[in-house]
Parts: sequence; structure tokens; C-alpha cells
Amino acid sequence: MTDRSAGPYAPDDPEDMSGPIRVIVHPPSPTGGRRVRVDGEILGLAHNLTDVAEFLRRAGLEIDAAEVARSPWIEWKGGGPERWGAEA
Repeated sequence: MTDRSAGPYAPDDPEDMSGPIRVIVHPPSPTGGRRVRVDGEILGLAHNLTDVAEFLRRAGLEIDAAEVARSPWIEWKGGGPERWGAEA
């Protein structure tokens, strides 16, 4: 994956015609944790914002864990960044 540290675009790579990336954090699973997907690829099951930041870093997207919750290019499904466990 291309280094996209500038945000949802990769202006440093003119060969990359994919446009904006899609980062989706899915609803909490029944056992806790949330699936993280980038451009259709599942990166892993996150249990907190630090996990999300680490998965994105491994995918070439540099973002600080403190910025994950308010990033405009991360879509939170089934609740915002404060929800991690299964519904009680």
C-alpha cells in the first residue's frame, strides 16, 4: 500500500489513481473489538484507538492514536470511537 501520511490522498505517487481511501471501523463484535478495514482489506480486530492507529501505520497510513477518533477520513459504523465492547 502507498504511504498516505498526508491523509486520504497520495499526492506523492502519481501512479496511484485510487483517489480517496476508505477507512471503516465496523460495529463492535459480539465478543468485543471492532474490525478495521482499509480500501476493502481487513487489517484486524481493534480493541481501542491505539490498535486502530497501529493497524493503519502497518498499512502505510501514519496517524497518531490521539487523532484517530476525530479523523475525517475514518468512518465509524455502529457507534463512535468510544464504543468497543459488545452490547450489554
